[in-house]
Amino acid sequence: MIIRKTDEVEFVELNEEGNRGVSIKTFSESSNRFSMIYFYIHSKGHTSYSSIKEESWIFVLKGKGVIRGENALYTVEPGSLIYIASGEKHSFENPFDEPFEFICFKTGNPQTLML
Repeated sequence: MIIRKTDEVEFVELNEEGNRGVSIKTFSESSNRFSMIYFYIHSKGHTSYSSIKEESWIFVLKGKGVIRGENALYTVEPGSLIYIASGEKHSFENPFDEPFEFICFKTGNPQTLML
């Protein structure tokens, strides 16, 4: 068993093309089967519109955000649960004035994270 506090892990800025104002904390010390990523998207920030090969579950913690899916835009808020299928194109956007924070649980190795 591993117990950690989120403030024990430093935020890392996502600097890949298409990302703006996105910081993450990755928690996956002992597993290659799944990972947990804490996302912090600053006001007016966004991830790239892309897909990953892993399945993902999202749990919104704070703020509001917009998820751009393949066929629609979805506004989400604290308590929202979102499932994203393997290969489904998506992005997370924060057009609001407050930070947008959520946890992403995804299958697969955390080194393959590409949002």
